[in-house]
Amino acid sequence: MAKKRNWYDYLWIVSLLYLALGFFNIMFAWLGLICFVVPLIMSFAGGKKGYCNRYCGRGQLLFLLGKRFSKNLPVPKWLTSKWFRYGFLTFFLLMFFNMLFSTYLVFAQAKDLKEIVTLLWSFSLPWNFASSAAPVSDWVKQFAFGFYGVMLTSTVLGLITMLLFRPRTWCVYCPMGTMTQLVCKAKYKE
Repeated sequence: MAKKRNWYDYLWIVSLLYLALGFFNIMFAWLGLICFVVPLIMSFAGGKKGYCNRYCGRGQLLFLLGKRFSKNLPVPKWLTSKWFRYGFLTFFLLMFFNMLFSTYLVFAQAKDLKEIVTLLWSFSLPWNFASSAAPVSDWVKQFAFGFYGVMLTSTVLGLITMLLFRPRTWCVYCPMGTMTQLVCKAKYKE
């Protein structure tokens, strides 16, 4: 008997749509904030990692692709270690705050809008083809370019580790998963 599918079993489509829409119009990158806010709200409200376990479209997408393309090798212990997960979370947050600072500089008119997406925090890709003609401030666009770079980088890292190891290896060291786990531990610490 086939398992009954729920609406949230198709959230992988949302992840694909997000990447595709941001490729054509950078303003869609703002929608990625949902993937940052909802997991935190759920962990604060319920004290569980329900988002990661059920609603994460990226995890679903990696699982589906991994069924076909993953080597399905065990995840290395160093990748699951606390020092790596917390270190990666710290690095990820530093890069996120750097992106916010760049956005602030554009807001304060101390820097011009850069229509680039930075992949893997190292490679600047010209992305002006996706720039929006929407009548919004440059800082709004700057945030979108930066945030899309964050989301694209994390997707690429997820794909690489999916190919090398198990399908959802990204979930082991995902910064949002690590943050929600910290919230859950703090909430129920006596």
